[in-house]
Amino acid sequence: MFSHGADPAHDASAAGGGVGVSAGGPVVHTRFVWPHGGKRVFLSGSFTRWSEHLPMSPVEGCPTVFQAICSLPPGIYQYKFNVDGQWRHDEGQPTITGEYGVVNTLYLTREFDHINTVLSPTTPGSRMDVDNDSFQRMGSLSDGALQEGSPRISESAIQISRCRVAEYLNAHTGYDLLPDSGKVIALDINLPVKQSFHILHEQGIPVAPLWDSFRGQFVGLLSPLDFILILRELETHGSNLTEEQLETHTISAWKEAKRQTYGRNDGQLRSNQHLVHATPYESLRGIAMKILETGISTVPIIYSSSTDGSFPQLLHLASLSGILKCICRYFKNSTGSLPILNQPVCSIPLGTWVPKIGEPNGHPLAMLRPNTSLSSALNLLVQAGVSSIPIVDDNDSLIDTYSRSDITALAKDKVYTHIRLDEMTIHQALQLGQDANSPFGLFNGQRCQMCLRSDPLLKVMERLANPGVRRVFIVEAGSKRVEGVISLSDIFKLLLS
Repeated sequence: MFSHGADPAHDASAAGGGVGVSAGGPVVHTRFVWPHGGKRVFLSGSFTRWSEHLPMSPVEGCPTVFQAICSLPPGIYQYKFNVDGQWRHDEGQPTITGEYGVVNTLYLTREFDHINTVLSPTTPGSRMDVDNDSFQRMGSLSDGALQEGSPRISESAIQISRCRVAEYLNAHTGYDLLPDSGKVIALDINLPVKQSFHILHEQGIPVAPLWDSFRGQFVGLLSPLDFILILRELETHGSNLTEEQLETHTISAWKEAKRQTYGRNDGQLRSNQHLVHATPYESLRGIAMKILETGISTVPIIYSSSTDGSFPQLLHLASLSGILKCICRYFKNSTGSLPILNQPVCSIPLGTWVPKIGEPNGHPLAMLRPNTSLSSALNLLVQAGVSSIPIVDDNDSLIDTYSRSDITALAKDKVYTHIRLDEMTIHQALQLGQDANSPFGLFNGQRCQMCLRSDPLLKVMERLANPGVRRVFIVEAGSKRVEGVISLSDIFKLLLS
């Protein structure tokens, strides 16, 4: 556990790496952390007899986080920080209040487990008020396994990780996302909608930038959400869009009708009609923030040698998965520099989890059954504002997943022209995009990514870094019962907050 105030250091670079043995018995190399900034920070405690002030050093890349490493015999200690001449205790850790109201932070080395008998609020003669509930939680790890109710990763560990990720993202630009080779497809806004979705399906791409040849600019994106809304329009009684009109209805006309009907532009176009895009010179952090703030899945990287932006060149379609792939590649061989990478995902404030029975204010996780109608599935995708929804059996065990991008399979052989969304099940809809001999529920590495709640964050990040993957489903070992969902945006909100 890397705690907000003190932590048994595990990495070899930290004072010898773990628990050692001295002439007086075993010692624990313990890391004390002050994550709240300052110019000069010192550590003092019962282990220095309060007479010595140990200087603390800023963590590399995180000037607001200070640390010091001490070798301590097993036991219970009190400590405090001196920050720019002011004594401070760590409010995020268990504390003890003395007879004169002085508050100190408590720390229990991992090898010492006599909490109640050594220092208890009920001990005769004790004049100290111990925050015993918090103190007990510090000992909830057993044999290295994370137990139910275990403390979450400390804010200091998250802050250190955020600092280092931000440092990396600020130092790299959109050029780092460009592949050595590849193609980017753009669609003219005067193409018929029907033809456009055939192109998306045939090329195997979910999103395409839109080009306005009259203005000489890229003006928007065509996405699976557009196709979903169009299909819903076709089945709506009294719809202004008929099947015959779909043959000639242009992308431009659809986008305008969409803005008038739904009063939204899905973050693709700003109110002044300029496309949300990035230049190859922008930092990866800036690109990631654009994606998060607009709620879109893709940001075109556009280069223009002119100051007025004329003659733009489309270089790439940036996504959170591409940026995450860069992060994983950079930190994979130095996970010690990011304290949260090796932490189990259940110990990190991340993702959406199935509420426990009796849990207050719990919101059920959106799930689908194989026999759910395609109409209901599409409505849920739009209403929930998510990219995919797990498909489960009667025991809530994961079978497959239905994503927004799966809707383009209906463009194959003009299937959408002779089906009703409320009569087709998602089982049948998924079969359209799979080999006829593929059994339903066969896990596809690109379609249905799973992890366990005990898996480290790095494993989840590596799976989300795969192209086309937007969400990873956390399942119970053996039964594959869905326990939670972690999305790309969840990861970046954690790292960039």
